[in-house]
Formats: sequence, C-alpha cells, structure tokens
Amino acid sequence: MGAWDGLIYGLGVATQPSVLLYCFFGVALGTLIGVLPGIGAMAAISLLLPITYYISAESALVMLAGVYYGSQYGGAVASILLRLPGTPQSAVTALDGYPMAVQGRGGQALFAAMLSSFVGSMLGIVVLVVLAGWLGRVATSFGAADYAAMMVLGLVAASTIGSGAPAKGLAMVVLGLILGTVGTDVNSGAQRMTFGSTQLMDGINLVALAMGLFGVAEVIGNIRRGDRGQPDRVRLAQMMPTRDDLRRMAMPTLRGTALGSFFGALPGTGSTISSFLSYAMERRVSRRPERFGKGAIEGVAGPEAANNAAAITAFVPTLTLGIPGDPIMALMLGALVIHGVQPGPMMLEARPEMFWGLVVSFGIGNLLLLILNLPLIGLWVSILRLPFRWLYPAIIVFVCLGVYSVRSSSFDVMAVAVIGAAGHLLAMARFNPALLLLGFVLGPLIETNLRRALLISRGDPLVFLERPIAAGFVAASAMLIVWSVWQAARRKRS
Repeated sequence: MGAWDGLIYGLGVATQPSVLLYCFFGVALGTLIGVLPGIGAMAAISLLLPITYYISAESALVMLAGVYYGSQYGGAVASILLRLPGTPQSAVTALDGYPMAVQGRGGQALFAAMLSSFVGSMLGIVVLVVLAGWLGRVATSFGAADYAAMMVLGLVAASTIGSGAPAKGLAMVVLGLILGTVGTDVNSGAQRMTFGSTQLMDGINLVALAMGLFGVAEVIGNIRRGDRGQPDRVRLAQMMPTRDDLRRMAMPTLRGTALGSFFGALPGTGSTISSFLSYAMERRVSRRPERFGKGAIEGVAGPEAANNAAAITAFVPTLTLGIPGDPIMALMLGALVIHGVQPGPMMLEARPEMFWGLVVSFGIGNLLLLILNLPLIGLWVSILRLPFRWLYPAIIVFVCLGVYSVRSSSFDVMAVAVIGAAGHLLAMARFNPALLLLGFVLGPLIETNLRRALLISRGDPLVFLERPIAAGFVAASAMLIVWSVWQAARRKRS
C-alpha cells in the first residue's frame, strides 16, 4: 500500500466517532498532565493502560499517543510561566521562555511554543509518512559505538550553552555525569555511590532532579527577591508575535524539526536529547548568542519544534522495528501486546488500519491541540497575576505530588528539597543547571553503549574510528572543541 492510499485508508479509521472521541480525550488529558509540573505522560499512560482492555486497539493506541504528544504542548506552559518543567523535555524551554514571561512577553512565548510545536509535529508526520522505511533502515545501522559517539557529541555541543564561562559549563556536565552513575551497575550489580542507602539503589529520580533544579530553586529565589508586581491582562493582540519574532522563529523551527525527526527515529534517544541539542545548535549558529538565557524567542521555538517532531517520529522504531525509543514507547508496546498486536517490520502489511489510522490521528490530534491551546493562552498567562505568596504553596504541592507519583517514594520528596537548595546555590554562583541535567540524562546512555562497543570490539578503542558513523560524530566533537578553544583564545586576546 502506497503512502497516499495509506493516508486515505487511515482517514477512514481515524474519523470513526469512537476513535475521534478517544483522540480528543487523549490530547486534552495530555495537555493537562503536561501543565501540571512533574507528573508527566509516563504516570498518565500507566494509569490509562487498564482502560485499554475495554476499547479497540486503534482507539487505545490513538488515546495513549494523544496523551504522549499532548503533554509536549502542555509541558511548555509551566516551564515558561513558572520555570517548572511540566515534562523533562520542556526543561530547556524554561531557559528563555521564563525570562520572556518575566519581561511581560509570556503570551508571545506561549504562542511561539504552540505554533512551533504544531509545525514541528506536522512536519514530523510528513517525515513519518515519506521516510518511515528509510528511517527504519538508518536506525538499524546504528551500533553501540555510534550511539556512544553521538551522545558525546551531544555533551560537547551542549557545553556551548554556558555563555562566557566554559569551565563552569564543563563542571556542570561532569557533575551531571557523576550523578548519573549513582545506583546499581547493570553489568556487575555493584552499588555505586549509594552510601549504604537502599533508596539510591535505583539511582536519582530524573523528575526529582529536574523539579529541584528548576522548580524549588526558582521558588527559593523568588522568596529571596520578594513579591513581584502584577502584569496587565493579556489581550489577543499582545499574544501575537511581532514580525521580527516570526522571522527569528522560522529557521529555528525548521532546524529543530529536522533534529527531532532524526533523533526521534533512533531507538533509545527520545525527545529530551533533541530539545537540548536544538537549543545548543541555535545558540551556536546565532549571531548574538549572548541573548540566549535572557528571553530569546529562538530558544523557545527550536526546542519545542524538536521535541514535538521527535515525539511523532519516535513511533518509527516502535512500530516498524518493535524497539521502544524510551520508557513511554515501551508502555505503547505493552498496550499493543495487550491487544495481541506484534509490532515489527510486518506491521504495515499485517495491521495497516492501526498504522495508518494512528498516523492520520497525529494530524487530527495536533490540530485539536492548536485549537484548544491558543484560546487558553490568556488563561495560562493569568497565572502570573496571582500574588506569588499564594502561588508558593500550590507550586510546592504540585512538585511533591509529581515527584511522589513517579515511584511512590517519600525519599524522592526529601531529595527534591535538597536538590532545590543546591540548585539555588548553583544559580547564585551563575552555574547553568541545564548542563547538569543533560549530563545526567546522557551519562548512563554513554556508559552503556561505551561498554557494549568495547565488549564487541574486545577492548579495542579504535572501533570508534573504524565505523564511519561513529568517526563522523567523533570528528564533529573534535571540531567543536577546537572551535570553542579558538574562540576563547580570541576573546582573551581582544
């Protein structure tokens, strides 16, 4: 079945009343889950899995997928308005979205996030339809050495986020790598840096780390700075980006979509890496990188387009290879298995109604998200009108509920308080917490693939230069390092 015939066939499946109803329910619930800081799509999809026993396989997958990419939209809201990442992917959006909100441009930041998310998702659907087979073949060509080299490139690229202080940026990356090693070594079973605590055997909770660094630390900082003035009500005209904003959003949105489409199709990468790499790329190619972190609209548009495009193309390895790209995709696989569907290369022939119905539902769901979210921008911005002394308790309650819901652990709640205090001290010393978070996310992936590559090559490190893909990533990392050192030397001379 060709792409055009498949889309027509999928349109008939996706427009069935029951499938449309579950699509609307999924995207609406996903937006709400994304707005509530720290809860995330993982908890929502886990709670919805029992419901899928009683509905059709198509409706179940469409609903769960709507929760997944709907949370990408909602996650930007709390990041921009309160600097509380609703999802791990939206943590980087807070770097420039929150300064825009503080400057009274919260409506424009949200509009930019929604518009770039929609464009990234729709272009991701085009990539999924046109290049699904090709992306699947590319994904299978990646080995352990290629993945490890790609992750190293991600860290090297992200080190450019720290403006004017490369040593501090490197320190944050290294600290994130160290924190990522806490827990049980999957190869030897040894306990690493747990200090005899059974609560640390599973490692540090990513949600607790993100909420502490970005949420609790921001609350502490606002308490020290005192209450803020109330902004005026936002009208529709104030939500619209200026012509200059739209011009500066265009290329970051396209570049973010390209990054997200590529990395989303690679098993094990996910949209978190895409959003961070997009931010690093935008800062690198910008003619005025000093604006980033102070309210640059490119720092909102690029990452949001990247993580939404990655959320769509993440279904490529899941459906065509049966390889989940992240834990949420693993839950999707579980939902398919519940209904007796076997994902893999033969799925397009065996269950075309499910594959093409899901693809068409992506377009319908993203259109519903745009219609739902744009009128609500004024409501979200009105959160800023609440006195912060009223907002503190609600923020802390949401943080605690979100962190506790992940592992039902009171230790994680205490950990987020300690991490928040440490994050505030780091912010006072002008360290960038985003680099720490990126090192924490990529560290375990680098270690796993590095060990696997060396095991396959029997300890020969030249495997990273013998494979063309890995060699390309290593060369790009080396060039970025040389370029950064040269720029630092030039600034020192001037």
